Amino acid sequence: MSQRKYAYFVLILVLVLHAFSYSGEARQPFACDPANAVTRNLRFCKASLPIHVRVQDLIGRLTLQEKIKLLVNNAAPVERLGVNGYEWWSEALHGVSNTGPGVKFGGAFPGATSFPQVITTAASFNASLWEEIGRVVSEEGRAMYNGGAAGLTFWSPNVNILRDPRWGRCQETPGEDPHLVARYAVSYVKGLQGGGDRGNSRLKVAACCKHYTAYDLDDWNGFDRYHFNAKVSMQDLEDTYNVPFKACVVEGNVASVMCSYNQINGKPTCADPTLLRDTIRAQWHLNGYIVSDCDSVGVLFDQQHYTRFPEDAAAATIKAGLDLDCGPFLAIYTEQAVRTGKVSEVEINYALANTITVQMRLGMFDGPNGPYANLGPRDVCTPAHQQLALQAAREGMVLLKNIGRALPLSPQRHRTVAVIGPNSDATTTMIGNYAGVPCGYISPVQGIARYAKTVHQHGCMGVACPENQHFGLAEIAARHADATVLVMGLDQSIEAEAKDRVSLLLPGRQQELISRAAMASKGPVVLVLMSGGPIDVTFAKNDPRVSAIVWAGYPGQAGGAAIADVLFGTANPGGKLPMTWYPQDYVAKVSMANMDMRADPARHYPGRTYRFYKGPTVFPFGAGLSYTRFNQRLVSAPVTLSVPTLQYDLEGINSTTISTAMKKKAVRTIHTNCDSLDLNIHIDVKNIGDLDGTHTVLIFSTPPPGATFPEKQLVAFEKFHVVAGAQQRVMININACKHLSVADEYGIRRIFMGEHKIHVGDGFKHSITFQASKDEIKV
Repeated sequence: MSQRKYAYFVLILVLVLHAFSYSGEARQPFACDPANAVTRNLRFCKASLPIHVRVQDLIGRLTLQEKIKLLVNNAAPVERLGVNGYEWWSEALHGVSNTGPGVKFGGAFPGATSFPQVITTAASFNASLWEEIGRVVSEEGRAMYNGGAAGLTFWSPNVNILRDPRWGRCQETPGEDPHLVARYAVSYVKGLQGGGDRGNSRLKVAACCKHYTAYDLDDWNGFDRYHFNAKVSMQDLEDTYNVPFKACVVEGNVASVMCSYNQINGKPTCADPTLLRDTIRAQWHLNGYIVSDCDSVGVLFDQQHYTRFPEDAAAATIKAGLDLDCGPFLAIYTEQAVRTGKVSEVEINYALANTITVQMRLGMFDGPNGPYANLGPRDVCTPAHQQLALQAAREGMVLLKNIGRALPLSPQRHRTVAVIGPNSDATTTMIGNYAGVPCGYISPVQGIARYAKTVHQHGCMGVACPENQHFGLAEIAARHADATVLVMGLDQSIEAEAKDRVSLLLPGRQQELISRAAMASKGPVVLVLMSGGPIDVTFAKNDPRVSAIVWAGYPGQAGGAAIADVLFGTANPGGKLPMTWYPQDYVAKVSMANMDMRADPARHYPGRTYRFYKGPTVFPFGAGLSYTRFNQRLVSAPVTLSVPTLQYDLEGINSTTISTAMKKKAVRTIHTNCDSLDLNIHIDVKNIGDLDGTHTVLIFSTPPPGATFPEKQLVAFEKFHVVAGAQQRVMININACKHLSVADEYGIRRIFMGEHKIHVGDGFKHSITFQASKDEIKV
């Protein structure tokens, strides 16, 4: 063996040994170290015992002071029992993130796979993709935990409804539709946690659905999240804001829910027993813990002045059902609350039982062994994981305009491409917020350079685009290229946590740059938009010189490659907008502080989201084109549905809010057999174009007419691949209780008798008549 080969061999051997050195044994056991003769035989360390027995044994050994130090995110060690300290706050919104103190990049873990921001991934309408991303993120999270670089409790996903287009955190959410957000939440949580049932099943990592609830304002026009009192109707809570959180708990079996900063109808969410103890715990049966958003307990005392004394705030939150404080407040003031009788030690025990149970389900009290102990650095940023990030970015691209089939571009005909715009060489912009350190970046100009010769001009530096002195260079580039790609939009300087927008227009002089470059270009002009929230680009939509518009969201570490693959046809776009794009004048009519979903013509209030807003749009919810064409045909669906009922329940329906047509029988969902109310709809989808492509079937429903009910709402969707010229049959299952019921003004779910319309996309409608079964039993 030559000296050079020998040196190479030694280097490879060192790297391999280094990787295996983090195989799980590298991290000191959190607790129950078999090398600790004092603690290894204690009952809470016996993995063969039921978890609840082990939890109670540990709690019974703790002093009050030790218990209180476990009520906060940076939980203190209990050295005499061999329990190490633990940082609960780690983040994994779309990849392992160092936003929280629980994650540290560097050394053996220089980065982790950074997937597209959530709003982009949601545009794929691909639930299996969402779950697979969650699985990969948990794989990397476990590997980093084993190497001492992360925790196992990840405070993700964000499942708040995208209510207002100006919200700086639109990017973090799966969109505006409750069903879409709920299905994303369940899929991602299952991917993260490794599935499991409602019992004390083992967890790969522990997910957390946040921010509960009706939280979607950060800092706008004098309102901020720390002082905001969201005035929300019971109807809107039930049919909009709480839908994803209920799904997280009931269907996703999530290990945690985070309460938010804001008040709801005068009460801080983290101190409201109706929201926490009565709803999350008693009604939905959370098997896990409730955590505050960071410093929320301090905020409700110091800034909202909800209680007179700090110990009252500590007592109020614990009694309401809070188990863990992200922040120091409970560690400082809980003992005084116990001493003064404002909260009992038993109530603290309940809180600790919830948090310690999750830690035991994670295997943190099982010593060094476990099903994931072999994961290490070699399992982070793998080629397969990075390929999934690319695939997710491709699937999230939304084609909004394509005149005369300008796209896809051809490497043979479009040999030189002018790549222009402040996001043309974006890197960190592509990963959005709550992102960690990616495995690497492929910028848009780098991606396009794989297909054609590029001429690159920023036009203006930064998305604020305050000046036009470099526009001339951009025009020259466009004039001499075979095609022009303008990569424009927003970044974290415009929309972010604690930064809501005041305008829906492109910042600065971006519109001028687009128009001037489009006028100068001799070839097709493609506008690529990066953003989390909607943008009013009506000018570009109506400009015939702008040949195509692609919304890329924030497409993650491989975003530039995905953009190029879509532009040149390697990937056929199939994404659809998960939110409505409103015109600029919408924000002049609507205060961000107005939480009402439903329109109110008497107050000239237009309503929110496609479910209730009736005004003009730039692009509607569900918009998205393909390079091929699809036909949909209804094959079969029921025309009637018999609803067995124990009771016709019209009590409480206010005739002033229900139209005359609705003064008929309605059945509360708790008064029927929901398991018997499944509907199967069969649809044929044919690809009548000349390219293979993916198609998403969107199923909407409209209940019998009622003034306070949605015009239509999404009840199901399925995405599948259809080759050119082929036809595929898809079966959609809908449950009447879950999908076709509506909430009345008291937040009570009811199935109304009469004609329900099922819409398949923007195409055909099918009517199903609901009628009470003849063998009703009145009680």
